[in-house]
Amino acid sequence: MSPEENKKIVRRIYDELWNERRLEVADEVIAAEGYVNYDTGLTPVPAGPEDMKQTVRMVTAGFPDNHHEVEDVIAEGDRVVARVTLTGTHEGEFMGIPPTGRRIAINEIHIYRLEDGKAVEHRVGRDDMGAMRQLGVIPDSIPAPGSPAARRSS
Repeated sequence: MSPEENKKIVRRIYDELWNERRLEVADEVIAAEGYVNYDTGLTPVPAGPEDMKQTVRMVTAGFPDNHHEVEDVIAEGDRVVARVTLTGTHEGEFMGIPPTGRRIAINEIHIYRLEDGKAVEHRVGRDDMGAMRQLGVIPDSIPAPGSPAARRSS
């Protein structure tokens, strides 16, 4: 497939699967066999369409209004890079964190490798630390000027 066709497939992951919550799209864009996800770090995790559906369900349970805004899509050969902004309001439990009611906006960089019109590899760089700060789970590393924490450290 051409780089332009591959870009359209990756856009479907965000526009249709994530934003429209059309879980059946995972079967169309994620390889059932041989898909490897590096979402959790340097160790590859075998995955597939059902794992992607479960991830969408999990994120949506914690952030029912989650939305992935695709900012940039760049493709070369069988690789597609998408710069995405994830926004959502924390209204349900997420990874053991009770709902905070706080809104998050985090930056993500996704790299996909595609074969025969389906993603076979996924890597992500995501601002998970920023998300935890926005949820109030961990404190900001640099207190805001004039805040009680800033006054204590001076």
